[in-house]
Amino acid sequence: MSRPPKSDPAFEINFFESVHRRCPGYVEVIELLGGLYTKTGRIADGLKMDRKLVRLQPANSTAHYNLACSLALSERPLDALAALRKAVALGYTDYEWMRQDPDLKPIAHDAAFEQILTAVKAAAKKAGPKQR
Repeated sequence: MSRPPKSDPAFEINFFESVHRRCPGYVEVIELLGGLYTKTGRIADGLKMDRKLVRLQPANSTAHYNLACSLALSERPLDALAALRKAVALGYTDYEWMRQDPDLKPIAHDAAFEQILTAVKAAAKKAGPKQR
């Protein structure tokens, strides 16, 4: 049985950057680049993509959540908490992921984060089990 090819983040970044240059409003590419930049330690570039995505999709709760992660990793806790509150206000309810997300570790011990987490848990409980 053959093994799947290894992921090559540098290749993927180069590829998606070339697509982004040709189609700067391609939301899926912006989202992918944001994740790839963050995964490879290019936090400032990831933050730039997350900000762009929020501008293009201001009602997207996941975009605001990802922005919060980038802001937390950029050591901007107050901005990260504000973006997280916005994500929750827009309907973000993935309590389990938020609770253990390593990108939010820089703000995980903040009392405001705990309050947001409590609100997300309540909202998730109210929404019921996720559909798969």
